[in-house]
Amino acid sequence: MSMEQLIEKYFRPGRLPHIWCPGCANGIITGALVKAIDRVGLEKDNTAVVAGIGCSSRASGYLDFNTVHSAHGRALPFATGIKLAAPQMAVIVITGDGDAAAIGGNHFIHAARRNIDLTVLLYNNSTYGMTGGQYSPLTPTNSKAATAPYGTVDRPFDLAALARGAGATFVARGSAFHAPMLADLIASGIRHKGFSLIEAVASCPISYGRQNKLGDAPAMLKWQRDHALPADAYEKLSDAQKADKFPIGVLYQADAPEYTEEYAKIIARAQKGGL
Repeated sequence: MSMEQLIEKYFRPGRLPHIWCPGCANGIITGALVKAIDRVGLEKDNTAVVAGIGCSSRASGYLDFNTVHSAHGRALPFATGIKLAAPQMAVIVITGDGDAAAIGGNHFIHAARRNIDLTVLLYNNSTYGMTGGQYSPLTPTNSKAATAPYGTVDRPFDLAALARGAGATFVARGSAFHAPMLADLIASGIRHKGFSLIEAVASCPISYGRQNKLGDAPAMLKWQRDHALPADAYEKLSDAQKADKFPIGVLYQADAPEYTEEYAKIIARAQKGGL
């Protein structure tokens, strides 16, 4: 199916053109999402897309599913409630690096710990783009931001490693440059039974890019091309060689009891009067 046909099928009529900045990679990532949904064959009436607040979260307004545009950092609690109320529904969470890792950080680690069957698509543009370019927990050290004009001294989260450590059972990373691979990773995350994180390395040429003199939108996509490596190739590098690279692909996958299924067992036991 062509991108035009996917837009016709999965986007709300009359909501385009979008309001993302020129050169923003969010459109590429959202395109990868609908390609993945179409590939998996999700039914629109049985799919919920839940967003927090931020540039990426605007996607929930464009997509023609059951959607919730919730509060900042609170997409995961809303999604958890939907999944518990309707376990048969596919629930996809759209979030950004600030939304998920800062304001929503505690919700993120506990949703991963529970291994509840949610697919989290995190648009990582390394900044709070919508509110003026402040640094986020995923902004690289020494990068400039509206709140760090001389460079941030904070060390960034490796959110993929954090998700795995917290209990997520599917962890992957892609990039806007590697859009076909990103669609494959999102589809795999949707199919996985349990908590899935797909981190999508994005680009924000208007705010983060300008503040750090990273060039225009094509230059930032080329940076992703030149610094991403397949996970198995990345692991063969020395620590020094890894310094300016990042791994893409499936980073971790495991099986573990899924939260709503375990919760249903408790309900059944209680209804039978068992302890």
